[in-house]
Amino acid sequence: MAQLEWSDALHLDLPLMDDTHREFVDLLAAVERADDAQLVSAWHSLVEHTEQHFGQEDAWMASTRFASGNCHSMQHKVVLQVMRDGLVRAQQGDLKVLRVMAGELALWFPAHAQSMDAALALHLRRVGFDAATGVVHAPQALPGELIHGCGGATCGDSAATHEAPGIQAAPVAA
Repeated sequence: MAQLEWSDALHLDLPLMDDTHREFVDLLAAVERADDAQLVSAWHSLVEHTEQHFGQEDAWMASTRFASGNCHSMQHKVVLQVMRDGLVRAQQGDLKVLRVMAGELALWFPAHAQSMDAALALHLRRVGFDAATGVVHAPQALPGELIHGCGGATCGDSAATHEAPGIQAAPVAA
């Protein structure tokens, strides 16, 4: 199973985002270390954190002119739904699905953080966004049009950007 550890490569120079990401990495590590008796509880903690984590980033995007259906927010929705589905399956006795998902999240998260979250952090710094208060200190730097992509130079409105690569639920047993 792929293990994820905090590193400078995940640091985005936005303290509140970095703290949240570090907590995600720590909770994912707790899932990876959990024995079968602790696994569902550890995953549940990760899902609760991720709901708040993604909700916080989505609120920041909404405050700084991202369209509600932008690819970054859509990826959050997809990943979170898969994580919730995994929790339901694990509560029904299929613990293997969480082990597989944890490995996939460990692969997915760095790519997400280094692309979509890095672009968001850059955008937030550019508009002088104070993550703690929600105040935009440079409103003149806000884009005139809503951002529909992820905010990065290489992100477009392509349907392919709405997918969360590698994060898929395991097939349901017949």
